[in-house]
Amino acid sequence: MDIEQMVIQYQEKCPRINELSKEQLARVHKIISSVEETVGLDYLVDCIADGKSARGDGILRCYVGFEPSGKAHIGWKVLALQLKRMLDAKVNVLIFLADWHAWINDKFRGNMADIQLTAKYMEDTFRALLDYPPEGEGPGELRFYYASELMDNGDYWARVLRCSKGATLAMVRKTFTIMGRDEASSDHDLSKFFYPAMQASDIFELDIDIAIGGMDQRKAHMFMRDVAGKYGWDKATCLHTPIISSLKSSGSRMESFDHKMSKSDPNGAILIHDEPKKLRKKMQKHAYLNIEDENSPVYELAEHVILPEFGEIVVTPNPKFGEPSTWTSLIEFKTAVMDGTIHPLDAKFGVADGISRGLEIVAEHFAKNPNLLDEVTGIINRK
Repeated sequence: MDIEQMVIQYQEKCPRINELSKEQLARVHKIISSVEETVGLDYLVDCIADGKSARGDGILRCYVGFEPSGKAHIGWKVLALQLKRMLDAKVNVLIFLADWHAWINDKFRGNMADIQLTAKYMEDTFRALLDYPPEGEGPGELRFYYASELMDNGDYWARVLRCSKGATLAMVRKTFTIMGRDEASSDHDLSKFFYPAMQASDIFELDIDIAIGGMDQRKAHMFMRDVAGKYGWDKATCLHTPIISSLKSSGSRMESFDHKMSKSDPNGAILIHDEPKKLRKKMQKHAYLNIEDENSPVYELAEHVILPEFGEIVVTPNPKFGEPSTWTSLIEFKTAVMDGTIHPLDAKFGVADGISRGLEIVAEHFAKNPNLLDEVTGIINRK
């Protein structure tokens, strides 16, 4: 989607987009052009047109929340690429380390020390994934913030109660997918029913203008926007990034996100710390790729990880079987696999090598600074 297409697509629902200058339109385009869904663009356009923001200082602030729950998988890379675009668009980026939310969700058996140590590892990981941007409160700068810092404020809990007011248990159950749970999983645990109201309150209390998450966070964001409408609070624009399927997933994509890559299935997940040889082997043995099926997690990784970062997929077969080739179009790459121009195994290896290329900076960081990764590995091995 180029800038002209963006204007055409949104001008009916968001007429003020026509008021923006070329520079302002380019900024909006950088922010939204690579996500799977944008909800509430009118708020973002108003902010840019009027030079305002939720905090009143004109600095746009975005947020993405993570439960500290273990080692990173490739889905973090998809979000990191979006956060890089936000930094380039001079948005202040806040990575919210949801330690109490992880405790509610029973991560690390509710051991808060383990959760918070893992959060420190996440800080290191994202600094590397984002290529060490400047940190601070200003435009184009990165911040980290912990739920435990926010929750010490009594105003926060007043906000949680307001967000809970009028929400039925049935309504809250429907949001449990944001915790990776089904609707019937938590009737024995009242704390989990506070989770959606807490997530909405996080956004309001932190003066967030743009809430970012995977498509699996959509229900939480819609809950937040419903609450904002009830009280007349600012409705943050919501950006939803694609969900990467498990390597073992077939081409079908399900609304329940059963296809979602999860580190609980090591063979189906690409971890940020997988070495190139291990990643190649994992792709060879486990990645679904059927030449008669245009859907595959291999193509998803090409589309959402490699092409956005490098603009090309380099396929390097054994010299006995062909010459190296470079592909800059997902459609052409798929066609080449399906018509036999590229052997499926070579396609898998090309994607694996592209992913490894994008993770070199993370590998270098933890090679020089191994302590946090080693400690998180120890926590995971104690399970």
